[in-house]
Amino acid sequence: MSTSPTLYLPGTSYLHRLHPLSKLTFSLASAVIIFGGPGGWLSAFFPGLFAMLLLWRADLAGRVTRTVLRLLIPFAVVLFLVHGFFSPLNQTILLRLGPFALGQEGVSFAFLIILRLAATLAASLLLMVSTHPSHLIQALVEIGLSHRLAYLLGSPLLLLPQMVTRVQVIQSVQQARGLETQGNFFQRMRALFPLVAPLVFSALVDVEDRSLALEVRGFSSPNQKTSLMELVDTREQRIARWVMILLAGFLLVIGVWGRIHGSH
Repeated sequence: MSTSPTLYLPGTSYLHRLHPLSKLTFSLASAVIIFGGPGGWLSAFFPGLFAMLLLWRADLAGRVTRTVLRLLIPFAVVLFLVHGFFSPLNQTILLRLGPFALGQEGVSFAFLIILRLAATLAASLLLMVSTHPSHLIQALVEIGLSHRLAYLLGSPLLLLPQMVTRVQVIQSVQQARGLETQGNFFQRMRALFPLVAPLVFSALVDVEDRSLALEVRGFSSPNQKTSLMELVDTREQRIARWVMILLAGFLLVIGVWGRIHGSH
């Protein structure tokens, strides 16, 4: 198991060796195709399948699959219940449970949403598990982005896992003091309030410490920044990035065109 405070998993696979911008372009292009492309199901299925094949070749598919399932299973249950029983689209009844009826149209819509979210998560995690946040920030700076904006865009990859770890530490401390954090829904909600204040205060302290550390390292200095890490880019990867951008734009146009004419 990785001890990194980020989602990044150190390795030497071909995904790790790819330029961060290539993986970022793939993730963004996949999201555009999944939600804006034509075909509905096909546009949601193929980018996610391709992302999982890439992760499988890099021996990262197991970790990503567990993460996707852990995030989506509770959300999927709620979606299927809400849309399956209460969607206004329901016409074909699959099952009756007393006054409630499970509709095929609602179930299909809920499944499409889950498929889109799973595919988007797989494409996004492909970037996160194979790219260190500092490498992504450096890549954004090297293409001319302000180092402040680059840090703003890349820092969530570092901060969010740390917040999760901090929540787990606070929960352990609260349990040691006798607070019941497990049990039914109401017990969990009651345990939420004592968790919020320490989390917020520790996050504010962390922001101050992080800003002081950045200033000590000359973050706001107007001088040009240098890095010991050299990111290797290739002509083939630059061509592939443009192909992904053009393909996503083309499929987005077709998808929008189809929806506009399909509504008339």
